[in-house]
Amino acid sequence: MNARHWLRKRGMGASILVSAISTAFGVVLISATGYIGAMLKADPALGDSGTLAFVMSFITFVLVGLAVYVAAIVTANTFATVVAGRTRQIALLRLIGASARSQRAAVARQGLVVGAIGAGIGLVAGVLGSVAGIAVLARLLGIQGVGYEVLQPALLAPAVIVALTTWAAAWAGSRRVLTVTPLQALGSSNESSREEVVQRTGRNVTAVVLVAIGVGLLAGGIALGLISPLGVAVAFFGGVLSFTGIAVGAALFMPPLLRATGRMFGRSAVARLASENALRYPERSSRMAIGVVIGVTLVTMFAVAMESAKVVFTKAAGGTLPPELATPLDAFAGIMMALVGVSAVIAAVGLVNLLTLGVVQRQRELGLLRALGLSTGQVRRVVLLEAAHVTITAVVTGVVLGVAYGWAGAQSLLGAVAANPNHEKAGLVWPAIPVPVVVLIVAATAVLTLVAAVVPTRLATRVSPVEALAAA
Repeated sequence: MNARHWLRKRGMGASILVSAISTAFGVVLISATGYIGAMLKADPALGDSGTLAFVMSFITFVLVGLAVYVAAIVTANTFATVVAGRTRQIALLRLIGASARSQRAAVARQGLVVGAIGAGIGLVAGVLGSVAGIAVLARLLGIQGVGYEVLQPALLAPAVIVALTTWAAAWAGSRRVLTVTPLQALGSSNESSREEVVQRTGRNVTAVVLVAIGVGLLAGGIALGLISPLGVAVAFFGGVLSFTGIAVGAALFMPPLLRATGRMFGRSAVARLASENALRYPERSSRMAIGVVIGVTLVTMFAVAMESAKVVFTKAAGGTLPPELATPLDAFAGIMMALVGVSAVIAAVGLVNLLTLGVVQRQRELGLLRALGLSTGQVRRVVLLEAAHVTITAVVTGVVLGVAYGWAGAQSLLGAVAANPNHEKAGLVWPAIPVPVVVLIVAATAVLTLVAAVVPTRLATRVSPVEALAAA
């Protein structure tokens, strides 16, 4: 299979888009940080202070890291879905003598090429966006005398990191190639069943251990935060480890939640079919859900953390937050939400892509449903309900995790801060949940589900019942 052929396959375009968004995001953030640093140096009062520059660099590092982290999970899920759809083709190659490792290396090379193409596009887009953004900002604010060159070797770092991350994600996502046997060339290419997922002891144990260690570090960070703000560093690693465990064990953790959601859709034939399809192959539905969980968790986490911080500062100010403090906090919260929103966009691209890939790989199955008597409208409703099933579960899970992580972050950072005029420490505070933001997240995700299901629902009815029966 030549490079031009597989680049045209479904899934590759979305992977290129994810790589491009991640790279452009990193380039713009690095340029913005550099420009702000140049502004500080040009200011006689702030030129000698490196604290703000360090804070901006740290924020850039964290946000770029989050974007690359989300992109890696989305890319790994995409390639895992692509490999699942190629099981029979891979088995045929095994049958004529190809080794599993050579097949996996080929998939990894595809990931490297996809990552390089996306990183190149993102690098150009990011540089052009940075040049335009700095010019517009300088004109609007009337800034003069700030010498800053956008084209710098440091801008290559996001491109290289994204390309290598995409290659590594493709390698991780293609691990199923090692389990494909030549005998599977005689059968169909199906995802792993619930029973097969449960039997993967090594992966499941790793996921549970990561979650347990992460939760322990979160608790330790919260406890340390009652004494020192350094508790946020411990909580940060706890959050990363615990969420990584959830992502690794998504096929183990998500099915019970999906089953609970399925009861909301009633007992009609279409609703029961959609619910069972989401549960029958947990890997497929979990891959779709985890991307949305990541996006919702990140946005909710920052919103809850900022709202909880405002509560602590309000107590410290005696019950009313001064305007000179409230305005910068609100502005910072808005900027952070917009930046974190990039990771949510990456996750949204992954949902649309995986839902489309899933329908493409199941066109024969959907055609058979039509042959058994389901109308075109019913088949479309099955696909739409599956998307709603996964999305509702992912949104609820993401909101719960976001509230937990956001509160843990704010608590571990601000637990030792004076919470009233008597300089008493804040101690343990209840998480502050910004209801408007949560409502906005739910509404945006509902729209995303409808948009994401447009192409798949059309593809679902493209195969006629006769063709499905002939291929069965």
